[in-house]
Amino acid sequence: MNDQNRTPAGDKAGVPKRIFAPAKTEAKTAREAVVTPQTEDPSYRLAFQDDEFLLREDLRPVRFQLELLKTQVILDEADIASTFVFYGSARIPEPERAKMLVDAAKTPEQRRIAERLASNAHYYDEARKLARIASRVAPDADGKRQFVVCSGGGPSIMEAANRGARDVGADTIGLNIVLPHEQAPNPYVTPHLSMRFHYFALRKMHFLLHARAVAVFPGGFGTFDEFFELLTLIQTGKTSPLPILLFGREFWETVVNWRALADYGVIAPQDLDLFRFVETAEEAWEIVRDYYDMPDVVAAE
Repeated sequence: MNDQNRTPAGDKAGVPKRIFAPAKTEAKTAREAVVTPQTEDPSYRLAFQDDEFLLREDLRPVRFQLELLKTQVILDEADIASTFVFYGSARIPEPERAKMLVDAAKTPEQRRIAERLASNAHYYDEARKLARIASRVAPDADGKRQFVVCSGGGPSIMEAANRGARDVGADTIGLNIVLPHEQAPNPYVTPHLSMRFHYFALRKMHFLLHARAVAVFPGGFGTFDEFFELLTLIQTGKTSPLPILLFGREFWETVVNWRALADYGVIAPQDLDLFRFVETAEEAWEIVRDYYDMPDVVAAE
C-alpha cells in the first residue's frame, strides 16, 4: 500500500487516540448509578469521588501531590513562566484608612500600635506601584508571561500588590490558605488564578517555584517565615540567588539585628548581601532590571 494512501494515526478514520472512556464521562455515569444497598455503600464510590477516602490520614501523600499539581497545571495553562512575589503584613492599612485606624484606638497602648502601623501605610502605595511596573513586562518570545504579580491573596500589602497589577489590566495570582478564621481572597486577584491551600509547605513551595524576584515588606510571623525560608534556601544552595527587595530599612533593622548574626558567627558576613534594602518601587525595579540586564521597556510611575 502506498504511504500516500495511508490514514494518519489519530484521525477519525484511522487509529483512535484513546479507547477508554475519559474519567469525566465515567464520573457522570457513576453518579447516575441505580440505587441499591451496594451502590449506596462508600466502598462502591469511585476513589477520586470519595471525599471520605481522600481525607483519610494515610492519603496525605496523595493530597500533597494533588495540591502541588493543581496549581502547577493552572499556571502552565495560563502561560505563566515567572512571578514577582510580594510578602508583607496583612495588618498595615492603606494610607486612606491609616488615620481611621488611629482614631479607633480606645487605649493609649492601642493608639501606640495603631500609629506604628499607620507609619508604614505608605508601603501600601509602594507595593501597588511596584506591581504596576512589573505587570507591564511583555511576554517573552514564546508568549510566556514574565514577572506576573503573586501574593498571598489576603488584605493589606497583599491586596496592594494584586491591586497594582489590576490597575494596568494585568492578571495577578493569589495563593490563599485555609485558616481557622476564614478570609476571602482580596477582590483584585484574578479569579482563575485565585488558589487555596491546606498545606503551608505546598503554598510556600509554589510561592518560590516560579519566583524571579521577591519584594518583602514589613510584616509579622508569616512574612518572617516566608522570607527567612527563602534566605535559607539561597544560603544553603538549594535555590539560585534572585533579587530580594527588603522594603523599610528602619523597620527591618529595628526588629532584626542583622549585624549581630554575623558578629556571633551564626551566618557569614556575605549572607547579608542576599537582600537589598529599598524604600521605593522605582528603586526596587531598577535592581531587578539591572540583575537580569533587561531593557528599560517599562516606564516608571
